[in-house]
This record gives sequence, structure tokens and C-alpha cells, in this order.
Amino acid sequence: MEEVVLRLKELLFPSIADVAVLSVDVNIEMVRVDAHCTTAGAVCPGCGAWSTRVHSSYLRFPTDVASAGRSVVLQLRVRRFRCRNTLCSRRTFVEQIPGLTRRHGQRTERLRSTLASVGLALAGRAGARLAAVLGVSVSRSTVLRLIEALPKPEAPEPRVVGVDEYATRKGRHYGTVLVDVETRRPIDLLPDREASSLAAWLTERPGVEVVCRDQAPFFAEGATVGAPQAIQVADRWHLWHNLSEAAERSVAQHRSCLRSLVPAVPEPEPAPVEDPDGSPWPRGHRFADRTRARHAAVHALLEAGHSRRSIQRQLGMTYRTVKQLANAATPEELFTGQWQNRPSVLDDYKPYLDDRWN
Repeated sequence: MEEVVLRLKELLFPSIADVAVLSVDVNIEMVRVDAHCTTAGAVCPGCGAWSTRVHSSYLRFPTDVASAGRSVVLQLRVRRFRCRNTLCSRRTFVEQIPGLTRRHGQRTERLRSTLASVGLALAGRAGARLAAVLGVSVSRSTVLRLIEALPKPEAPEPRVVGVDEYATRKGRHYGTVLVDVETRRPIDLLPDREASSLAAWLTERPGVEVVCRDQAPFFAEGATVGAPQAIQVADRWHLWHNLSEAAERSVAQHRSCLRSLVPAVPEPEPAPVEDPDGSPWPRGHRFADRTRARHAAVHALLEAGHSRRSIQRQLGMTYRTVKQLANAATPEELFTGQWQNRPSVLDDYKPYLDDRWN
């Protein structure tokens, strides 16, 4: 019988000493393990004094890691000891088994670490769903609390810092996210996107050598004041994004130049239809038609009695865009000239530029 008990202890608690398994009860849904601690005494958590004077005992039922799809519950007999130190503020205390229980804990330490690992990988909702598949019933809020209770890892001081904004409520509340570009891990979140907040954060970290940011003026000012020794660069995404926007504007401005370089085809596309109202802006141009459609949609909702904030939510636009469209009586007021064939100082040099381009 003793060999069976020792074998059960080795299987259930291989890395935990001073635990004796008395019995194991298995049914369809649950495995109940009856166990108790075998030490003669315990250390008072208040003063650190050793005590062997037992005051009382009671049962605890912490949940353990599931086994073969069944939930495992420990029926653990724990003792309450009297503290021998008369100067200690604690008169009695309950023994804790290192690596198995903690004060007020409803789960064993290895189940806590397992759920925390699942939460780190999948967060709250998905982590709770996976835990249910593994045989542990837990809520998403509990998974998140277990993650928050983990000690924060000691991250080395960053050398290359990425700075960008994030929105807690788009169009209203913005903050600043700071990322270690070399490790690709977030470092900190600032509650706003003010230059003073970024400057104060960088001042506390003199080891920053490179600040990677976008073209926002408040980030430029904050990086200059907080880290004057650092080099300010643009990240790859913003470079490609700005380049694509500039290329799109350039192609739109010089459509006539590009059209003359296109070889003739048997069935050319029909030319854009002129506006019947006499507008110089062509019909069939995707930029012009998109602006007309958005202008008509905004003014239709305004005439129906909707507010600008309501229109912003319905159409998925920023408040600034809705304001520009609402203030324009006609869509032609929004065209800034990039699609008109207006004369420019470049006209005399277009043949030479075409030759160089070809």
C-alpha cells in the first residue's frame, strides 16, 4: 500500500515535496485527490518564526491541471499554526505548500502558470475557450487577471525606439505607443500624444540613439527636446505610404502627359464626359466622381436632419472630412486643381522630361 501511495505522489506531484496522497477518486467528470502536508511545522509569513503548535485544520479544494479531459480537484488538509513570537502581529497562520498553493488561491500554482501561458498566447476570450477544451472552466476576465498578476519582465534599455499614435476612440482620444524596434516589442503607452509627454519619457532614457517616427510635428518636437543626441528617422511603412500618396498625386496631375505617351489601340477607351453644367471637371474620372459621390451623400444626410457626428459614424469618415464636405456648396470647391490642365512653369520642359523619362 505504501508503494502505491508513493507511486501516486510521484505521478501527481513529481516536483513538490512534503505532500502525501491518501486516495484518488475518479468519476466521469472529475478526479478528486485527497492529500495533506507532511511537514512538522511551518514558517510564519509575518515574522518568519518556525512553529509546530497546531491551532486547527480545515480542507481546501484548489483546482489542478486537468487530466485526460477531467477536471482535477485537490482535497487538501491544511493546518493553522500558532505563532510563537509574542511580538508578531499574527496570532495564527495557515501553512502553504511551496509550488502548490498560495494564500487565498483557488488554483494550484501549476494551473495558474498554465492559464497564464494560454492567456499570453491567446488573450482573454480565445484563452478561455482553449482552457475549456483542456478541461478547465475559467472566464476571460480571470485569464486577464492572471496575466496582470505576472511579474513584469525586466526589459533592457532600448536603443532604437519607434513612436506612433493609437486611438482609444478614433477622432477624439489618442495616445502614444512606444516600441523597441530591435526586439519588435511594445515598451510603453502614453495617455496622450503631446510633445511634452514624449520628451519626458525620452529624458528618462538617455541610451536612446535612434527615434523612428512619422511626420507628426508633436513627435518631432518631443524627440528633439527629449533625446537631442538621437537620430530621427522614418520607418519603412511610412516611407512607402508617403511615396505611394506622392506617386498617386503626381500621376493625377500629369494625366495629359502620360496619355500622350500611350500607344494607340484599335479600340480606345471613351473619353471622359464633360459635366453638362459646364464644369471643367470631367465625368468618369475616379477621383472627381468619388468626391462628387461623397459630397452628395453628406449633404443628403444633412438635409435629412442628421448631425455631423452622426454622419461621421454612418459613413466611416473623419470629422474633418465631413466638415470639409458639408461646408462646400458644390463638389467643385473641393477640387484643388490637381486634375485640371492648368498652365504651369513645367509646360516648356515637358518634351525634354518625356525624352529623359523614355
